[in-house]
Amino acid sequence: MTDSTAASSLRWSTVEQYLGEGLATSYPLSADAAHPVVSYEVGDSGRDIALFVELGRNQQPPRSPLPAIRIDQVSVANGLRMARIRTTQVALMRDFHDLLLAVADRIVTKNRSLDRAFAETVDGWSSLLDRPRMMSVERRIGLMGELAMLTRLAETHGWESAVEAWTGPYGEEHDFALRDFDLEVKTTASERRRHVVHGIEQLDAAPGRPLWLASLRLTRGGIGGRTLTESARAVRRAVAESAPAALVRLDSALERSGWSSEQEDDERWTPRDEALLLAADAVPRLTPALLAAAALDRISAIRYETDLTGLPPTVGAPLDLTGLRLP
Repeated sequence: MTDSTAASSLRWSTVEQYLGEGLATSYPLSADAAHPVVSYEVGDSGRDIALFVELGRNQQPPRSPLPAIRIDQVSVANGLRMARIRTTQVALMRDFHDLLLAVADRIVTKNRSLDRAFAETVDGWSSLLDRPRMMSVERRIGLMGELAMLTRLAETHGWESAVEAWTGPYGEEHDFALRDFDLEVKTTASERRRHVVHGIEQLDAAPGRPLWLASLRLTRGGIGGRTLTESARAVRRAVAESAPAALVRLDSALERSGWSSEQEDDERWTPRDEALLLAADAVPRLTPALLAAAALDRISAIRYETDLTGLPPTVGAPLDLTGLRLP
């Protein structure tokens, strides 16, 4: 493999397979002594990626101006001092992969120093780094969780009723409004079952209507995982076959959620473990009573995280989420 093709030949699908299987690997991107040693690494846990670049005798790693990117110095087995470039944001890993290859390409094929290669790449990508994709990773993961829940509800209520119950995209307080209860779906790709709550009313039950929270955790799926596009199209096919009258409402909900059939993606996900279903009052949360002394009429927005790691499922749940999968 030549230097000019090493970086460009390292496809995300290859890296994602290692991540999905939890396997570490090292992928050399430089092949001769004329260049510093450059290698792409999937970490020991198979859950992170980094670019390693050999440092000269008195060379220090560049400083990163971006909080999502860290650069430090490490020693490797053969005694080399290496700069290690990694991200603190797991959700940005797909974009970070492309950034690492751009840095490596500037070093190996254009003979740039590490400092210059990193600075040029950051400058060239500034507009991408400052603006999220049309749908952020968090929104895509969240929509995949809702589509998985929509599919499960259709198994017991039918597609027409399930689509009708999907009210979140229409600005309602909760994601699903069933006949006897409301359901909020939270999906995360983090190691812990930690979810963002928007406002103090999101986990507040409506009078006379029990509220339940479904917590889903996704991980990189490799070749066995599902993309958002695949999941959305699978749901559309199922609705078109079983309840064609509901297809217009489904398409409206997908569009309101930010998905477009023209927007392809290549990030594959799969459930990390079984979904957790909790009654809302069993969830650690903020309530109006807790914040009564905080002059809520003068606070326009509240956003906080709640950690559900280790909590047992609530007994007597109205829905069985065993074996929940992405459509």
